[in-house]
Amino acid sequence: MTISAGDTLPEATFKETTSDGMREVKSGDLFAGKKVVVFAVPGAFTPTCHLNHLPGYLENRDAILAKGVDDIAVISVNDAFVMAAWEKATNGAGKIRYLSDWDASFTKSIGMDTNLSAGTLGTRSKRYSMIVEDGKVTALNIEDTPGQAVTSGASALLEQL
Repeated sequence: MTISAGDTLPEATFKETTSDGMREVKSGDLFAGKKVVVFAVPGAFTPTCHLNHLPGYLENRDAILAKGVDDIAVISVNDAFVMAAWEKATNGAGKIRYLSDWDASFTKSIGMDTNLSAGTLGTRSKRYSMIVEDGKVTALNIEDTPGQAVTSGASALLEQL
């Protein structure tokens, strides 16, 4: 079942690489008492994700935070090392959080998994964005076409804040 606006996110553990090394990030710690913008991509470094989706959030970071958002996170079904390399390549360190859902457990638990084996990617996440307040989804935007980042893009999300 796909998560919807009004639902509470399930417990999950992500991986994040920091200057102190790899660490676990519990969803409860990420969302409790906070307003967080989350967007998910099918894969770090893939064309739409790297050239369109992520840059919009980096460019609009300050405007998003000015709307009362505490944190911005990108989630991908990639390992934490790939996410760390992507963070470095995009100069995103300290701007947004690059979270690894390495085994797709979170993605599957919210019904956002998709099989992209035809494109050699295997099980990945659908492209989406959401606003989460204290663990509850208040807005959810799912792309109909994985090669586009319009509905789930930063500009569309900014209008919802």
